[in-house]
Amino acid sequence: MRVVTDHRDLSFTAASTLARLEREGPVRLTLLAAAEGVAQPSMTQLVQRLERQDLVMRVDDAVDGRVTLIAVTDAGREVLAARRRSRDARLADLMTGLPDDDQRALAEAMRVVAPLVRRMLTGTAKGAQPAQSAQPALQPERPDTGSNR
Repeated sequence: MRVVTDHRDLSFTAASTLARLEREGPVRLTLLAAAEGVAQPSMTQLVQRLERQDLVMRVDDAVDGRVTLIAVTDAGREVLAARRRSRDARLADLMTGLPDDDQRALAEAMRVVAPLVRRMLTGTAKGAQPAQSAQPALQPERPDTGSNR
């Protein structure tokens, strides 16, 4: 999916970070860095760039007023939505060139694999109970952000 998305506007790490914030909500910068697999100074620089672009903002933690969290902005959500629309349009265009039999085979494969991917992304396996915590669990997986890096 990364190959069919226009990735010129954001790096993979920037898009992944925005998608994680959109999916999981505001989080401490240190946890965000760990979840994205980058050093804290690198995440600090990325967050500063995303702030300058009005894609993320810092918000106070309601539980601990001394803590600042990083949150995606409405503009950040729109950038992600635009990337997804672009990816979907490119993928649909590529699929129109497939023979009907291949389109049907691909649809059947997606029917089978989609639930597995959803479980993988949410971190739940068959028979496993999802972790329960006050803050959403940060998973080390990379979301589909449309970048090809």
